[in-house]
Amino acid sequence: MTDPDTAASGAERLLVAPASAAEWAQVEQWAADEGWNPGLRDTACFHPTDSEGFFVGRIGGRAVSAISVVRYSERYAFLGFYLVRPGLRGRGLGHATWRAAVPHAGSRVIGLDAVPEQEATYRGSGFTAAYRSVRYGGVPAPQRDPVAAGVVPVGDGLLDGVAAYDAHCFPAGRRAFLGRWLTNPGHTAYARLRDGAVRGYGVIRPARSGHRVGPLFADTPDDAGALLDALLAHAEPGGEVAMDVPEGNGAARAAAEARGLAPGWFTVRMYTGEPPRTTADRVHASTSLELG
Repeated sequence: MTDPDTAASGAERLLVAPASAAEWAQVEQWAADEGWNPGLRDTACFHPTDSEGFFVGRIGGRAVSAISVVRYSERYAFLGFYLVRPGLRGRGLGHATWRAAVPHAGSRVIGLDAVPEQEATYRGSGFTAAYRSVRYGGVPAPQRDPVAAGVVPVGDGLLDGVAAYDAHCFPAGRRAFLGRWLTNPGHTAYARLRDGAVRGYGVIRPARSGHRVGPLFADTPDDAGALLDALLAHAEPGGEVAMDVPEGNGAARAAAEARGLAPGWFTVRMYTGEPPRTTADRVHASTSLELG
């Protein structure tokens, strides 16, 4: 895949193509430098979902820009990691990378999480704001009896039930992805069961700094709180934990604050076309701002 635009100097052409593993590790470092704090194994879990959906722009063989456009289903894709190498911004490289890579989504509805400074840019590309997510973070307060009744580790026998529950909260079925996300080394997953049925689940994973919780999906605030307590017990003592909470879910925000996490910066979830239908009140924390 190429883009006919030339670099700002006019001397070399920007070429956009799927990224190598080494190049994407570099992109993740750019994201970490921006303060996004990606999980240590996020891409290893997400990449097989759409291995052709991770792009870099190169000038003279050197990666200078990036974007991911991951196709989750025939109807839904998610855009993230829209970055240009520091020192090369403001030259149109990001826009050229966007124009070359976004057609990978085809006619699918595309979701993304925008930083506020970029919301107007995305709106100009046909995206509409749906809601805001708030990054909660901090050192969680210790919890007594963190594992409540009905909260159990997710093993192979629960994967199908968790995937069926997830399909109510995420715009596409992602059973194969969850098989990786819930069992990856360092990832810890719990489910809430009532009468043998899954009523929620959550995952905590190591990040560049501390840990991140995501997703956290549950029927009720009580279910979500019980899961959150179990997950936080796996954070390093004194280590920070972050989670991205939909601003409109007051119970989720209260649960985070009750456990010692504080609100920080926010992002704006945006979509092209009609927003996908999900059971929004079950979403207490998203999986990943970078990859959906």
